[in-house]
Amino acid sequence: MAVTFWKKKPAEQPTKPKGFWREWGDAILFAVVAATLIRWATFEAYTIPTPSMEHSLLVGDYLFVSKLHYGPRTPQTPLQVPLTHQTLWGTGIKSYSDLIQLPSFRLPGFSEIKRGDVVVFNVPFEDQHPADLRTNYIKRCVAVAGDVLEIKNQLVFINGKVQPTPAESQTSYRLDIPQPDDELKMAFREHGVVSYNDADGIPTPNPMFPTPTYLVDMTATTAAFFKQQPYVRGLERETAEAGKAEVDVFPNNPDYPHSAPTQLVNWNRDNYGPLPVPKKGQTVQLTAQNIPMYEKIILRYEHNDNITLGIGQILQDGKPLTSYTFKQNYYFMMGDNRHNSLDSRYWGFVPEDHVVGKAVLIWMSVDPNGGASGKIRWNRIFNTIN
Repeated sequence: MAVTFWKKKPAEQPTKPKGFWREWGDAILFAVVAATLIRWATFEAYTIPTPSMEHSLLVGDYLFVSKLHYGPRTPQTPLQVPLTHQTLWGTGIKSYSDLIQLPSFRLPGFSEIKRGDVVVFNVPFEDQHPADLRTNYIKRCVAVAGDVLEIKNQLVFINGKVQPTPAESQTSYRLDIPQPDDELKMAFREHGVVSYNDADGIPTPNPMFPTPTYLVDMTATTAAFFKQQPYVRGLERETAEAGKAEVDVFPNNPDYPHSAPTQLVNWNRDNYGPLPVPKKGQTVQLTAQNIPMYEKIILRYEHNDNITLGIGQILQDGKPLTSYTFKQNYYFMMGDNRHNSLDSRYWGFVPEDHVVGKAVLIWMSVDPNGGASGKIRWNRIFNTIN
């Protein structure tokens, strides 16, 4: 009998190297997957396109928004081209399909939404996109779930206590000055004034002053500076009179900007409320008076079945609802540029499942009106957001 003590192993075949295109394809696929996961779960970059948060945040600021603070949301719309939001880059073509819509859940974060946080969220009033792909807004949270909010002469009160005004917040002032020349425009620029009706527009008349005035958005500190200048003939802060209704504020306009408003309250942007902010688990008795405040929550945001709106009542399965228990928390958001911000005063509460993350850092800032040598705002780079 023959016994084999060893046998030579067959020579291993050399691994066939990847082709050029496959190697690049694998690298691109890995990069896209990694970037998508980082963008979904940790940080995402945003830019400030409008002046609604000035002077705290400026047009041209580039931000990192943390998903870790409040916890990332699971996708509601999974059929989406990676690294897009609503459309394919540089086109108007939709980058997603809403054939599949999933329940959205929030993973644990290490912080709750607090008063004073600068928050990015999907704007609730938009209905042409799924909730997780609605347009991103950035505002400051001024009231959290369970608070009672009131604004008196531009001051925010929460649960009866006045709240500190953000240091760089702006309001509108009527400024009686000569027509802005290059020197005056330079003074505006040096003090952060970017919004005023200059000589290219029509000056806003003010019966308090004998000459035309300019409507200027600026901070209280900047207003104090201009008040001391010899060329300023008059300066007064714009303030809406208490009790004088604005028909386009919430809940007078329950569905901004899609429906005709009706006057339900005599509130305005500077004198608003009191308004209770709904909290998860809280039960409210529904009346004809408060239904306009809660109808969007019950009809749209909480995924209730068989809900319809009747005259002065909300119906479920054809029967009037006399009370309702909220399924999630809600928040009240306002821009720091208080007279130039479309915010919760106009379209109501922000549902918790619409919150994207917390703005934490300015990583780049580019002045769209800066000259060739003044485009980058070096003093704002890597500033934390307060």
